[in-house]
Amino acid sequence: MRFLDCERTNPLWDRLPVCHPQSVSRSHLHRSRTCGQQRGFTLIELLVVIAIIGTLVGLLLPAVQAAREAARRMQCHSRLHQIGLGLQNYHAAFNQFPIGVIQPRPLWPNGKEFAWSAMMLPQIEQTAVWQQIDFGVPYDDPKNAAAAASVISTFICPSTPRSDNLKKGRGVTDYGGIYGERILTTNNPPSGVMIYDRAMRFRDILDGTSTTVVVSEDADFPDGQWINGKNLFDQAFPINKAPSFENDMRSFHPQGVNAAFADGSVRFLNESMDLTVLAAICTRAGHEVVSDF
Repeated sequence: MRFLDCERTNPLWDRLPVCHPQSVSRSHLHRSRTCGQQRGFTLIELLVVIAIIGTLVGLLLPAVQAAREAARRMQCHSRLHQIGLGLQNYHAAFNQFPIGVIQPRPLWPNGKEFAWSAMMLPQIEQTAVWQQIDFGVPYDDPKNAAAAASVISTFICPSTPRSDNLKKGRGVTDYGGIYGERILTTNNPPSGVMIYDRAMRFRDILDGTSTTVVVSEDADFPDGQWINGKNLFDQAFPINKAPSFENDMRSFHPQGVNAAFADGSVRFLNESMDLTVLAAICTRAGHEVVSDF
């Protein structure tokens, strides 16, 4: 009995919760059932989240595009490097660079008009295509249609937007040989390394092989076919500024073009380059003193 009295008189006893099913209110049951449920987004919160995601995408997209273009530019650099090495191998085999164009029209009314790029195919591992070409007839003769339709990735810049790698049924090229410059002169006689009906040698490049451009980007020009001798031009405008009908240094890279030099190196030429310097690097024997560019 003392134990029971102690239980009843202990002040802590009254503080202990007592669970009586009959004493639980309906409101308490409702709160117990709903307190574990998650509350959904309001419309305002959803709009805020969408706005944040849109902002992040807007910030990231230019960075992704810039990274992709940087990769394409490096691939273009690599392909021009292949061309530069091919020219070096051609010179090693024949003691000269390829002729810029054989029998150009209209100087030759029915000229064959084969381009330098067609003649150096074996040096860029395209011997099979080269063997299909009949150099005894013009480049656009039906006998050469199958060979001319070959798409050669080495001659294509990946930054150039196009849906088809053929022009008039012939494989495209985004690179042209340098015939000289018309920025400061009339380019008569032609001052470049790739000229009509004549092959140049290292000894003809008096300005130095490391400061003389042989091949440059001329992306998506109208007659841009690797077999067609019209993929030759003299530089007449600032880089990327020529009208669309003119063959000139142009690309779809921001701020400049890639160019292959006579020593086999490839450099990116900025479109803000001084025009006097640009003219100088397009000539083989202008006796100009070219500073760093």
